[in-house]
Amino acid sequence: MREADLPGRRLLWRAVRGRRRDLVIGSVFGMGHQTGEALVPVLIGLAVDRGIVGGDLPGLLLWLGVLAAVYVGLSYSFRFGARAGERASVTAAHRLRTALVERVLAPEGGADEGRLPGELANTATEDAKRVGAVTMALIVGIGATTGLAVGAVVLLRISLPLGLLVLLGTPLLLWLVHLLSKPLERRSATEQDRAARASGVAADLVAGLRVLKGIGAERAAVARYRRISQDSLTATLRAARAEAWQSGVVTLLTGTFLAVVALVGGRLAASGAIGLGELVSSVALALFLIGPLSEFSWVYAQLAQGRASAARIAAVLDSAHAVTDGPAGDTGPALPAAGRLRLRGVSYGPLRGVDLDVSPGEIVGVVTTDPADAAALLRCLARRSDPEEGSVELDGTDVRALALSRLRAAVLVAEHDADLFEGTLLENVGAAASGADVTAALAASGTDEVVRALPDGLAAAVTARGHSLSGGQRQRVALARALAADAPVLVLHEPTTAVDAVTEVRMAAGIGALREGRTTLLVTNSPALLARTGRVVLLDAGRIAATGGHDALVQARADYRTAVLA
Repeated sequence: MREADLPGRRLLWRAVRGRRRDLVIGSVFGMGHQTGEALVPVLIGLAVDRGIVGGDLPGLLLWLGVLAAVYVGLSYSFRFGARAGERASVTAAHRLRTALVERVLAPEGGADEGRLPGELANTATEDAKRVGAVTMALIVGIGATTGLAVGAVVLLRISLPLGLLVLLGTPLLLWLVHLLSKPLERRSATEQDRAARASGVAADLVAGLRVLKGIGAERAAVARYRRISQDSLTATLRAARAEAWQSGVVTLLTGTFLAVVALVGGRLAASGAIGLGELVSSVALALFLIGPLSEFSWVYAQLAQGRASAARIAAVLDSAHAVTDGPAGDTGPALPAAGRLRLRGVSYGPLRGVDLDVSPGEIVGVVTTDPADAAALLRCLARRSDPEEGSVELDGTDVRALALSRLRAAVLVAEHDADLFEGTLLENVGAAASGADVTAALAASGTDEVVRALPDGLAAAVTARGHSLSGGQRQRVALARALAADAPVLVLHEPTTAVDAVTEVRMAAGIGALREGRTTLLVTNSPALLARTGRVVLLDAGRIAATGGHDALVQARADYRTAVLA
């Protein structure tokens, strides 16, 4: 077993063990069902011997009555066993989905690194479903094993050679089936990887559809998706071929084995070693064995796919945290924080030794000549990543010493591409406002114009990711949501890029008025916003190149003019 497979197998075991009660119930009823199925040929043989060969009509009726009772019992056993197995499968899949969502949304982050949202969605749906189905497969496998065991015991009682043939041949057949499942497991893992990648790219393209149309990149996007989709299709066809090949070979082996059992039974009957009823039971048992043996083929396929999916889920759950959570106690500043923000020699990505001190209540602009500098700064301020060197402090305390929940209640980083969620416009704006009046935030962000333009006003329905609104409307609603949270420290990243110049000026004035006396960092190259700040910091090549008022920097520095006026 490869070391990389261990997390997946441990997770698979935990998923099954978590539904022990349903597993036991389902297995008991499954064993009862298969036992009843195995006894049916025996009862038919007894009815033949007593009623037909022996001419005993009461005996015939007796055994037919017993046969009817067995049919009722195995029918109810199948129903209750299937119910328990389905409940275990669905519950296990639900718990895995919940665990995946909790890991992806964990404040420490890291689970989404290198994975598209569509990939994570595929893992939380298809992979979780496949792992959950392993519980049902185990129940079916236990029942099939019981059927084979009962059939072998009955055959031993009828004829020692027949019983030995089944007892020795069945393990060999199962071992061959296990070997045949290995290629399917490998190809199933590849299939899920490619399918998840295709789903992720599709979701990514749909999310950026308007942008792609705007720049005329539809053909390139379609070509990219076609290429990835073709890889997924190829992997799916390979997995399907592996499954079909496995099923075909297993069917051939099973048929050959059963033909041998029927041949031996026929020769024993011809020699008089067994009677007519016993021959009927033997042949019927041989036919019955097709069911359990075929079920083993399905069980091995489910286990192979479940192991592959479990490994993918384990990779997400075991992904390294981007940051570590601080103490859960009362260390650090009490909330609400005063709002003093300080960067000491911060180096991260393109940033090099950045020193920045923002006083409580100050509104400071940050202009970057490279968008990568802004992205790195936002990651450090939001503590989605820790600096490679230096520190970020809130009210004199290193943010690494604060619990993430406390830090993010004090410092809100609102990036320009923040998504809206499905619900009403009011629910989106008031998501973090804790029931406070959002009227001021609506006015400051210009969202009051959006409210007046929509027929249902604040009750207007917003679709997932806000696609029912225009780009400018989405941006204003997202800004209103950030302002309504009334965080002690607010970091806004390009909050006005999708609106016209008149609306931008109004929004800049609204932000300045609403955030007066509250620490605010505007990471933007917008002249209208920068004109509302107390001072501006220019980041060039990852370092602070200049600090001063907006007008003074426009006059003094060509690189600043290029960044904000070009």
